[in-house]
Amino acid sequence: MEHSPKLAALVLAVAALCTGACAAPLDPEPSAEAEDGDASQAVWSNNALTSNALTSNALTAEALTSKALTSNALTAEALSENPLTAEALRDPAARTTLRYIASCALPRGERLTLTIDGDELSFPGELGLAPRWGKEGGSCDGACRSWVSGCVLARVNYLGERVRISLRGDRAELLADKVERAAFPVREATYYGDIFAERPVYRACLPRETSAIPRVCGPSLETCAIEVAGSCERLCDAPSSDGSFRNCRSTDRVRSGELAAGEVPHPGSVTVFLR
Repeated sequence: MEHSPKLAALVLAVAALCTGACAAPLDPEPSAEAEDGDASQAVWSNNALTSNALTSNALTAEALTSKALTSNALTAEALSENPLTAEALRDPAARTTLRYIASCALPRGERLTLTIDGDELSFPGELGLAPRWGKEGGSCDGACRSWVSGCVLARVNYLGERVRISLRGDRAELLADKVERAAFPVREATYYGDIFAERPVYRACLPRETSAIPRVCGPSLETCAIEVAGSCERLCDAPSSDGSFRNCRSTDRVRSGELAAGEVPHPGSVTVFLR
């Protein structure tokens, strides 16, 4: 998806996002409810990430989308020592974006602690989808970008309201046990793309039982910050036993003018289930 007003709406969605281990403050602590919900490998995530947050300059700014971020470790030292990222993080929107990148990438118990303009800010990890990125000498390769992108996109919320969701995908960190599956039975959509690309890719596909995603897009798919590429059954591998779709693809226009599934899959496809 090219840069557009839609894109600007999506980054503001990320800014309001909140996971099961976070509340409104920038440095949240897990609640008792969240701890209980994580007794197994279940991933229960609140979300209140408005689409405006994800599409503002916070994600499209060079410092947070270029090699300035992904080619270096996701550590306080690397972020502080790089002039591009250090300057970008003076912007509150950029800090909010980093908050959700860190939440998706780093495991629970790890966090970035930065001093910005005299204020100490903490960015806690939660899901651990790219743990090596947070180590000294680490970087974010293609698989890392794919999983962090799918995770961030899955947590957009049109109204910025906190809603309990279940994130599932082809990772041990996203396995859902029987209790979680029973609590969150409604398959909403699968999210994938590359939020770090020069031209960010924000995609979703819908399962055959779904025709709209009001949590993410509001009343219309036409004005949605995330591009709905089509049917998950057509664009992805067959769903796994937990109902999540794997290796979803974008669409390409073929010679006939029709849209067909692209050849390159996104391994970091994340399916959201609702209560």
